[in-house]
Amino acid sequence: MLTNINPKLPMRDKATTKDFYINKLGFHNYGSADFEGYLMVEKDNIQIHFFEFKELYHKENYGQVYIRTNDIENLYQTLLDNKVNIHPNGTLQTKPWGQKEFSLLDPDNNLLTFGQSEN
Repeated sequence: MLTNINPKLPMRDKATTKDFYINKLGFHNYGSADFEGYLMVEKDNIQIHFFEFKELYHKENYGQVYIRTNDIENLYQTLLDNKVNIHPNGTLQTKPWGQKEFSLLDPDNNLLTFGQSEN
């Protein structure tokens, strides 16, 4: 039986990625060990892992994660208050498929899309 999924995304610099996810998005470190070249962060029930890829050309990174939320408007406002750049094509809006969504890029151009069902 499947119980959970933890996406693994590339990162060029662990300190930059850690700073962004913890100080801008409100995640915290997951686990008690600090592994070289690897990072785990968690917020609520969402856990994201990162592996070091120093040679990553961020403009050609297609890493993507879709994260469901039950309070999208508050999350969106909190990120705006924290001066997180929302993707220019990803402002908060209701999509034709009935999801209210917004998107942002992390420092390595991993696309994070947040969504909430309108139902």
